[in-house]
Amino acid sequence: MARRARRPATPARLLVPPARARAIVAALERQHPDADTELHFSNAYELLVATILSAQCTDARVNQVTPALFARYPTPAALARAEPAELEPQITSTGFFRAKSNSLVQMARALVRDHGGNVPARMDALVALPGVGRKTANVVLGHAFGVPGLPVDRHVLRVSNRIGLVRSDDPEVVEAALGRVLPPEGWTRASDTLILHGRRICRPAPLCDRCAVRGDCAFVRRGSAPAPRRARRLAGPPRSGRRR
Repeated sequence: MARRARRPATPARLLVPPARARAIVAALERQHPDADTELHFSNAYELLVATILSAQCTDARVNQVTPALFARYPTPAALARAEPAELEPQITSTGFFRAKSNSLVQMARALVRDHGGNVPARMDALVALPGVGRKTANVVLGHAFGVPGLPVDRHVLRVSNRIGLVRSDDPEVVEAALGRVLPPEGWTRASDTLILHGRRICRPAPLCDRCAVRGDCAFVRRGSAPAPRRARRLAGPPRSGRRR
């Protein structure tokens, strides 16, 4: 029986005009001028390891684990000589430690075998490494090599869908849609901004009254935004005894 041809993916499409999308991202960048990766690293290898560990884990937790890990395995060659079971106790707190341990060791062995122990600066070579998907590759490209990369994680998905830039839960669809209208040299900054906005403001329970683009937000227009939080009234007189 002949195999049915796979249907092509639905083309990525922005739900707002490109100029409006760029203006929204620019407004968020002004709100978060400090947006950057929160993972600690000193070279591409360390960032690659840290990003693999960050799956389903906070960057803060990863940053607690990596100093000792990098001291013990300072290079891909050192990590390639390890066995996954050796890593497990060191990264247990990051979650999914068995799968991550295996991915890290196999990734390091592939770097040594195929790239002379160096992290490649190409998307196709990075995603061919064990445990490395497009999000991880884009993080490494953008932050370690200065190569345009637009990582799409759960925060970018939530923020871009909630604001109404796109309608898709597929990271590659969202990456393609945003990448077509944002200048490549701004991809990494835009991703960092959307991630930070998702952590600080556009949380699962959003703080819409603090958002710089609430006037352009589809979530707010639908009336889904929560009411602004009121300051709690102090019980009794102020400590200073003065009227406020």
